[in-house]
Amino acid sequence: VLQSSLYPGASVPSIKMVISYCKASNLDPMQKPVHIVPMKVSSGRKDDKGWDIKENRDVIMPGIGLYRIQGARTGEYAGVSTPVFGPTRTLEFTAESWEDGDGGRRVKRQTKASMDYPEWCEITVQRLVNGVPRDFPAREYWMENYATKSPGSVEPNQMWRKRPFGQIAKCAEAQALRKAFPEVGS
Repeated sequence: VLQSSLYPGASVPSIKMVISYCKASNLDPMQKPVHIVPMKVSSGRKDDKGWDIKENRDVIMPGIGLYRIQGARTGEYAGVSTPVFGPTRTLEFTAESWEDGDGGRRVKRQTKASMDYPEWCEITVQRLVNGVPRDFPAREYWMENYATKSPGSVEPNQMWRKRPFGQIAKCAEAQALRKAFPEVGS
Protein backbone atom coordinates (compact mmCIF):
# COMPACT_ATOMS: atom_id res chain seq x y z
CA VAL A 1 0.00 0.00 0.00
CA LEU A 2 2.75 2.46 0.93
CA GLN A 3 4.61 1.72 -2.30
CA SER A 4 1.58 2.37 -4.49
CA SER A 5 0.14 5.36 -2.63
CA LEU A 6 2.44 7.43 -0.43
CA TYR A 7 5.84 6.46 -1.83
CA PRO A 8 5.30 5.64 -5.53
CA GLY A 9 8.43 4.38 -7.21
CA ALA A 10 10.25 3.78 -3.93
CA SER A 11 12.05 0.49 -3.41
CA VAL A 12 10.78 -2.03 -0.86
CA PRO A 13 13.96 -1.67 1.29
CA SER A 14 13.43 2.11 1.42
CA ILE A 15 9.81 1.66 2.48
CA LYS A 16 10.93 -0.82 5.14
CA MET A 17 13.33 1.87 6.36
CA VAL A 18 10.36 4.29 6.69
CA ILE A 19 8.33 1.68 8.59
CA SER A 20 11.25 1.01 10.96
CA TYR A 21 11.80 4.74 11.52
CA CYS A 22 8.09 5.27 12.23
CA LYS A 23 7.91 2.27 14.56
CA ALA A 24 10.94 3.45 16.56
CA SER A 25 9.40 6.94 16.91
CA ASN A 26 5.82 5.77 17.53
CA LEU A 27 4.61 7.43 14.31
CA ASP A 28 1.91 6.42 11.86
CA PRO A 29 3.54 5.86 8.43
CA MET A 30 0.16 6.52 6.77
CA GLN A 31 0.44 10.16 7.92
CA LYS A 32 3.71 10.43 5.94
CA PRO A 33 5.80 12.10 8.66
CA VAL A 34 8.96 11.43 6.64
CA HIS A 35 9.90 11.47 2.97
CA ILE A 36 12.14 9.21 0.92
CA VAL A 37 14.61 11.43 -0.93
CA PRO A 38 17.10 9.99 -3.43
CA MET A 39 20.48 11.67 -2.93
CA LYS A 40 24.09 11.30 -3.97
CA VAL A 41 26.00 10.49 -0.80
CA SER A 42 29.54 9.47 0.02
CA SER A 43 30.08 5.72 -0.20
CA GLY A 44 33.00 5.76 2.23
CA ARG A 45 35.32 4.72 -0.60
CA LYS A 46 37.88 6.75 -2.54
CA ASP A 47 38.82 6.66 -6.20
CA ASP A 48 42.44 6.33 -7.39
CA LYS A 49 42.93 10.12 -6.99
CA GLY A 50 41.64 10.18 -3.41
CA TRP A 51 38.22 11.69 -4.16
CA ASP A 52 35.10 10.47 -2.41
CA ILE A 53 33.07 8.05 -4.50
CA LYS A 54 29.43 9.09 -4.46
CA GLU A 55 26.47 6.79 -4.99
CA ASN A 56 22.73 7.20 -5.14
CA ARG A 57 20.90 6.23 -1.95
CA ASP A 58 17.45 6.81 -0.57
CA VAL A 59 17.58 9.00 2.53
CA ILE A 60 14.76 9.32 5.04
CA MET A 61 14.07 13.01 5.67
CA PRO A 62 11.60 14.56 8.11
CA GLY A 63 8.57 16.40 6.78
CA ILE A 64 6.84 19.40 8.35
CA GLY A 65 4.27 17.02 9.84
CA LEU A 66 6.98 15.29 11.88
CA TYR A 67 8.20 18.59 13.34
CA ARG A 68 4.61 19.51 14.24
CA ILE A 69 4.05 16.13 15.90
CA GLN A 70 7.30 16.38 17.86
CA GLY A 71 6.46 19.89 19.08
CA ALA A 72 2.94 18.87 20.11
CA ARG A 73 4.21 15.79 21.96
CA THR A 74 6.24 17.98 24.33
CA GLY A 75 3.02 19.50 25.72
CA GLU A 76 4.71 22.90 25.37
CA TYR A 77 3.68 23.83 21.83
CA ALA A 78 1.66 27.07 22.08
CA GLY A 79 0.96 27.89 18.42
CA VAL A 80 2.33 29.29 15.21
CA SER A 81 1.93 32.68 13.53
CA THR A 82 0.52 33.39 10.12
CA PRO A 83 3.35 33.54 7.56
CA VAL A 84 4.75 36.98 6.80
CA PHE A 85 6.24 37.31 3.33
CA GLY A 86 8.93 39.63 2.05
CA PRO A 87 8.72 41.51 -1.22
CA THR A 88 7.75 39.62 -4.36
CA ARG A 89 10.59 39.00 -6.80
CA THR A 90 10.66 37.56 -10.31
CA LEU A 91 12.84 34.64 -11.32
CA GLU A 92 13.67 34.30 -15.00
CA PHE A 93 14.89 30.96 -16.27
CA THR A 94 15.00 28.61 -19.22
CA ALA A 95 12.25 26.01 -18.89
CA GLU A 96 12.78 22.58 -20.40
CA SER A 97 9.95 20.37 -21.60
CA TRP A 98 9.62 17.26 -23.74
CA GLU A 99 7.28 17.25 -26.72
CA ASP A 100 6.43 14.88 -29.54
CA GLY A 101 8.53 15.69 -32.59
CA ASP A 102 8.73 14.43 -36.16
CA GLY A 103 8.41 10.69 -36.60
CA GLY A 104 7.19 10.18 -33.02
CA ARG A 105 10.56 11.09 -31.52
CA ARG A 106 10.55 13.06 -28.28
CA VAL A 107 12.26 16.45 -28.51
CA LYS A 108 13.47 18.61 -25.65
CA ARG A 109 12.23 22.20 -25.99
CA GLN A 110 13.67 25.18 -24.17
CA THR A 111 11.62 28.30 -23.62
CA LYS A 112 12.15 31.46 -21.61
CA ALA A 113 9.95 31.51 -18.51
CA SER A 114 9.48 33.52 -15.37
CA MET A 115 7.64 33.27 -12.10
CA ASP A 116 7.02 35.38 -9.03
CA TYR A 117 8.19 34.28 -5.59
CA PRO A 118 8.51 35.85 -2.13
CA GLU A 119 12.03 36.95 -1.26
CA TRP A 120 11.60 35.51 2.21
CA CYS A 121 9.05 34.19 4.69
CA GLU A 122 9.03 34.60 8.45
CA ILE A 123 7.06 32.47 10.88
CA THR A 124 7.08 32.44 14.67
CA VAL A 125 6.43 29.35 16.78
CA GLN A 126 5.47 29.77 20.41
CA ARG A 127 6.68 27.39 23.11
CA LEU A 128 5.76 27.41 26.76
CA VAL A 129 8.95 27.87 28.80
CA ASN A 130 8.23 27.51 32.50
CA GLY A 131 4.57 28.15 31.63
CA VAL A 132 5.29 31.39 29.77
CA PRO A 133 4.85 31.59 25.97
CA ARG A 134 8.15 32.43 24.24
CA ASP A 135 8.58 33.35 20.59
CA PHE A 136 10.93 31.47 18.26
CA PRO A 137 10.95 33.31 14.92
CA ALA A 138 12.58 32.00 11.76
CA ARG A 139 13.13 33.76 8.45
CA GLU A 140 13.94 31.67 5.42
CA TYR A 141 14.95 32.98 2.01
CA TRP A 142 13.37 31.50 -1.09
CA MET A 143 16.60 31.51 -3.13
CA GLU A 144 18.38 29.51 -0.40
CA ASN A 145 15.66 26.87 -0.15
CA TYR A 146 13.97 26.22 -3.48
CA ALA A 147 14.54 22.93 -5.26
CA THR A 148 15.57 22.88 -8.90
CA LYS A 149 14.23 20.64 -11.64
CA SER A 150 17.67 19.16 -12.30
CA PRO A 151 21.29 19.59 -11.19
CA GLY A 152 22.92 22.67 -12.71
CA SER A 153 19.56 24.26 -13.54
CA VAL A 154 17.90 27.28 -11.94
CA GLU A 155 14.44 26.18 -13.07
CA PRO A 156 12.35 25.39 -9.97
CA ASN A 157 10.96 21.89 -9.69
CA GLN A 158 7.23 21.39 -10.18
CA MET A 159 6.26 21.85 -6.52
CA TRP A 160 8.27 25.06 -6.01
CA ARG A 161 6.93 26.43 -9.28
CA LYS A 162 3.32 25.62 -8.37
CA ARG A 163 3.51 26.70 -4.70
CA PRO A 164 6.28 29.31 -4.26
CA PHE A 165 4.63 30.90 -1.20
CA GLY A 166 3.44 27.65 0.39
CA GLN A 167 6.78 25.89 0.04
CA ILE A 168 8.85 28.67 1.62
CA ALA A 169 6.25 29.05 4.40
CA LYS A 170 6.68 25.34 5.16
CA CYS A 171 10.48 25.77 5.31
CA ALA A 172 10.18 28.77 7.64
CA GLU A 173 7.79 26.89 9.94
CA ALA A 174 10.09 23.86 10.03
CA GLN A 175 13.03 26.08 10.95
CA ALA A 176 11.00 27.83 13.69
CA LEU A 177 9.93 24.44 15.08
CA ARG A 178 13.55 23.22 15.08
CA LYS A 179 14.57 26.38 16.97
CA ALA A 180 11.73 26.11 19.48
CA PHE A 181 12.20 22.37 20.07
CA PRO A 182 15.88 21.61 19.44
CA GLU A 183 15.77 18.48 21.56
CA VAL A 184 13.24 16.83 19.22
CA GLY A 185 13.32 18.72 15.94
CA SER A 186 16.93 18.80 14.88
